[in-house]
Amino acid sequence: MSGGGAGARVGGWTRFVTARPRLSLLTALVLTVLAVLAGSGVADRLGSGGWEDPAAESTYATKALEREFPASQPNLLLLVDSGGSAVDAPAVTAEARRLTARLAAEKGVTGVGSYWQSRSPALRAKHGHEALIAAHLTGDEKAMGRTLDRLVPAFRGVHGPVKVTVGGPVAVRHEMQTIIKEDLTRAELIALPITLLLLVMVFGSAVAALLPLGIGIVAILGTNAVLRGLTEFTDVSVFALNLTTALGLGLAIDYALFIVRRFREELSSGADPVAAVGTTLRTAGRTVLFSALTVAVSLAAMLLFPQYFLRSFAYAGIAVVLLAAAAALILLPAALVLLGHRVNSLDLRRLFRRGDRTRTTAADGAEGAQAVADGAEGTQAVADGAEGTQAVAGAGTVEGSAWARTATLVMRRAPFFALGTTAVLVLLGLPFLGVRFGTADDRQLPSTAESHVVQQHLREGFPGSPGGGLEVLAEGRATPAQYAAYKERIAALPEALRVDGPLVKGDSAYFTVQPRGEAVDDAAQRLVGELRSTGAPFATKVTGTAAVLVDSKHAIAEELPWAAAFIAIVTLLLVFLLTGSVVIPVQAVVLNALSLTAMFGAVVWVFQDGHLSGLLGFTSPGSIETTLPVLMFCVAFGLSMDYGVFLLSRIKEEYDRGGALDDEETGEDRHRRAVRQGLQRTGGLITAAAVILAVVMVAIGTSRVTNTKMLGLGIALAVLMDAMIVRSLLVPAVMRLTGRATWWAPAPLRRFHARFGLSEGGPAPTGAQVAVPPAAASAAPAGGRPGEATEDPGSGAAEGDRGRDRAASRR
Repeated sequence: MSGGGAGARVGGWTRFVTARPRLSLLTALVLTVLAVLAGSGVADRLGSGGWEDPAAESTYATKALEREFPASQPNLLLLVDSGGSAVDAPAVTAEARRLTARLAAEKGVTGVGSYWQSRSPALRAKHGHEALIAAHLTGDEKAMGRTLDRLVPAFRGVHGPVKVTVGGPVAVRHEMQTIIKEDLTRAELIALPITLLLLVMVFGSAVAALLPLGIGIVAILGTNAVLRGLTEFTDVSVFALNLTTALGLGLAIDYALFIVRRFREELSSGADPVAAVGTTLRTAGRTVLFSALTVAVSLAAMLLFPQYFLRSFAYAGIAVVLLAAAAALILLPAALVLLGHRVNSLDLRRLFRRGDRTRTTAADGAEGAQAVADGAEGTQAVADGAEGTQAVAGAGTVEGSAWARTATLVMRRAPFFALGTTAVLVLLGLPFLGVRFGTADDRQLPSTAESHVVQQHLREGFPGSPGGGLEVLAEGRATPAQYAAYKERIAALPEALRVDGPLVKGDSAYFTVQPRGEAVDDAAQRLVGELRSTGAPFATKVTGTAAVLVDSKHAIAEELPWAAAFIAIVTLLLVFLLTGSVVIPVQAVVLNALSLTAMFGAVVWVFQDGHLSGLLGFTSPGSIETTLPVLMFCVAFGLSMDYGVFLLSRIKEEYDRGGALDDEETGEDRHRRAVRQGLQRTGGLITAAAVILAVVMVAIGTSRVTNTKMLGLGIALAVLMDAMIVRSLLVPAVMRLTGRATWWAPAPLRRFHARFGLSEGGPAPTGAQVAVPPAAASAAPAGGRPGEATEDPGSGAAEGDRGRDRAASRR
């Protein structure tokens, strides 16, 4: 918050996190060990479903049928292949009946039936060499998984004249869970070394590079413990582990990048470690806090949806974001206080430097003089006299100049860049207009997965799409004549191919209805509506794959406006508190949403339409699972706001630092200079952070499960588009077009922001405006006060640049 009270609070926080740094780190180590113990085996307790609405009609009917008519809900299928013989051959029939009886005798198995018992054409392949044994496994997902683990070794393989393979919904979910756990381990092995290498390239120092990685690992382990605890009270999806790893590494590295970068900047300006930590927490620390809140808000919106698949990502995402921010704001400052200038140790970039061995005392004695992915970073020697003349050394100058030139060019041609980038983003998003929604099925798995192979055989070789029919539950006493009349009405429906039943038990009965087309195509979904509107003298409930899809789409459509409103309103409020403007929050929300168009267009073009399926190694189901766009929007929007907050906070800081206008400068010049310097000082760092997060998401995207692949690659694309197109081109172009009006707010809101607003920077900058001797630097208070020897290092640079900036902003 602005004002003296805020400064006191930040100073108090600095004293809290730096008073006993060794104790803080030791406590963190103990808590991390406890988290490892508490979170061990979490993947085995997670579910692989959660796409259905628990309050929907289809969910009620499914549970009632499982209870009263377990044979109507087979979730385990044994595909019996007789080779060259017919399935009706005596030897094949005898062996199949023996397997059927053996399966019926197993514990946890009910509702066993087979082609050789019922002679149903739906259970026999068209070519006559394959047929099915169906069963229902009882219990929850974990109990069914244990039963399946016991049954598969006993039934899979060759049995006399037949060969048995295992499929069905239970097998699909179990195999998906196993593959996700294996893929997650592989993704971590891919992401961690590449991420470390990139961090070394950004920081130079191996010590500085290890700090963000450590924060990420702490956040991941802590979130695993949180998820393990949640499984005691609610269902949690195994897919949430992927988000835990991705956000744990990505956001922790983002936050640590900004914290360590600012700390090194303060050290290079002459501040002692405690003073540098104080300034860092007051500036970059506030930005990290705001970033964590904006990401958590986007993820919290998924709690509004009834599907536990979406809610699981909210649980995991909120936990990992808050833990990453807490580690960055508590553990990292403690480590930085202890390390001090040693944070710049082990400069691995020296191994690749040639010549110029004359860098001695000045460079080697203060290794914080390295540029850190930002034009503002570099060793600053601000000479005495004439308005803060600078000599900025290091590669950061080159990079900063490049971002400054980019900002100047974009603002000079603002209409062209604003319209051009908007048109490109909209064009990339056009494929999403043809999106078709479906359900997650076996095609999420690799083509070689056994349960996928079985289901593919059913789709291609069996009549009437076995397992894809609709069940109609009838509740209430009825006569045979009433059941027969109702069956005739169902059979007369345009989309109904065949009606079987009823099977009656007490006051309940059920009918099975086969749709004319695929299990979840448009015709099957229309049939759901026709069945629900067909009158009957008893209560009816419709379930089945298409009914679950219809109910899921309805639940998402019902909650989506509330979720979007929640994200928009809270984001607008947070960005207003950060900037004090009512224009910037609207820009942020609109531009963030626009940055996601490429992701949604690519999802449809690649994963629904099947382009690049061979290269990426997946089977396109011809649709997008209903909950995936919601999940991807919430995650990608939050990450876009993450980078937006970093850029906007620095622009705001530069704008506030501008001070009173002189005779040659206008308010418009000040605004342009703030945008230019904001992009100059954060452009390289945001790009580096985005590339690192994209690497983590691409590693997740190497998964063999299509939904996880879609999530990882889609969000990686969104992050890169946001950092490299939206933040670099569209944001400065739009801010140039809105000019000084960008900072407008009505008087009451200005007073509100003056009292309650939060922003990076503030009224009491610290750091070294001039070259400060070590003794003077160590004597400066951690918080710093105006008029003392410690001022913000950026302020001297800003004053030194101001003449050039004024000229550039007028061009």
